[in-house]
Amino acid sequence: MVFEEFISAELKKEKKSFEFKEEDSEKIEEKEDIGGDTVKEQLKDKAVIAELESRILKLELEKKELERENLQLMKENEILRRELDRMRVPPLIVGTVVDKVGERKVVVKSSTGPSFLVNISHFVNPEDLTPGKRVCLNQQTLTVVDVLPENKDYRAKAMEIDEKPSVRYEDIGGLEKQIQEVREVVELPLKHPELFEKIGIEPPKGILLYGPPGTGKTLLAKAVATETNATFIRVVGSELVKKFIGEGASLVKDIFKLAKEKAPSIIFIDEIDAIAAKRTDALTGGDREVQRTLMQLLAEMDGFDARGDVKIIGATNRPDILDPAILRPGRFDRIIEVPAPDEKGRLEILKIHTKKMNLDKDVNLEEIAKMTEGCVGAELKAICTEAGMNAIRELRDYITMDDFKKAVEKIMSKKDVKIKEPAHLEVLYR
Repeated sequence: MVFEEFISAELKKEKKSFEFKEEDSEKIEEKEDIGGDTVKEQLKDKAVIAELESRILKLELEKKELERENLQLMKENEILRRELDRMRVPPLIVGTVVDKVGERKVVVKSSTGPSFLVNISHFVNPEDLTPGKRVCLNQQTLTVVDVLPENKDYRAKAMEIDEKPSVRYEDIGGLEKQIQEVREVVELPLKHPELFEKIGIEPPKGILLYGPPGTGKTLLAKAVATETNATFIRVVGSELVKKFIGEGASLVKDIFKLAKEKAPSIIFIDEIDAIAAKRTDALTGGDREVQRTLMQLLAEMDGFDARGDVKIIGATNRPDILDPAILRPGRFDRIIEVPAPDEKGRLEILKIHTKKMNLDKDVNLEEIAKMTEGCVGAELKAICTEAGMNAIRELRDYITMDDFKKAVEKIMSKKDVKIKEPAHLEVLYR
């Protein structure tokens, strides 16, 4: 309105100025005869009129531009007002459905503690409200206005391996017996469950792999994940040890829930001795929390609910410190030892690791296998890598037997090294 009044006032001023000039020209015409001066005045008046019309046109264009900007600002103002109104809405209360009463009423336990008998909003389907479902409640009337998705720990979801490992059974040497047992317990029930139904037995639930470090326990688990189309969930035992009470047990529960939803699936618990050590008198809060996590793991492995096609693989270097409760049949049905390879196994491992290496004719893998007595698979791989580094140092594109001998001597010497404790530690432990 202010802008329109301003434009009208400007136009009135221009009109009065023009009328004044017209009256002056008439008076001049009365006083003077028609002549050259009168023609000049008329031309001058026409120029003034043209200038005024140009100014009027310019003001009208400016008016339209300002009206357009005003409309845009009004739209933005409306959007901001709606956003502000939305932010002023009070937050909703989170509750859990306890029981269903009638068609449009449920008993809900709120996050603050007490339980309430509340109504169901017409925007919510009553069939979606089952005991245990999380819902949103209005702060004033406590009416159920929305249903929340299932609560899952993001850490459990992060343990799922989307890309399958590239390790296959052919990449594991010296463990033919162990591979056969793993395939019978894990792979066969997932691929051919009808065989167990015909025989009338339940397939084993899980296996425990134990043995020295570097013998291929993790490789076996990766090979199973590659050969089957099952979801592979990898957990390290120390990841289940949490600070606060019940947090580790809740994580274990969510891992098994995820495995059940993604069935068929495999749960691989590496370094399981971190949470499954023998239970003793808990002296600290940390010890008690580890034992609570272990008890939750035992309960999930017992399978009070049907777990479907969920298999468990555990791996440890210290079977002697494991709790007897986790070793009984029904939890780990097969306990498989993965020992250090013998001479034949070492030869197979060397062939696997040297398959892509450029070896000289004088390289004798059988002799190297005899020289590396007591070495595990990880050490044999280190020997092959070190032999390749010896060739690179001399700028050669092939590996000789001398390179392997130097590598064996270097790696074997590390096995005999014993780290001596510093003097101040000796004083402490006297």
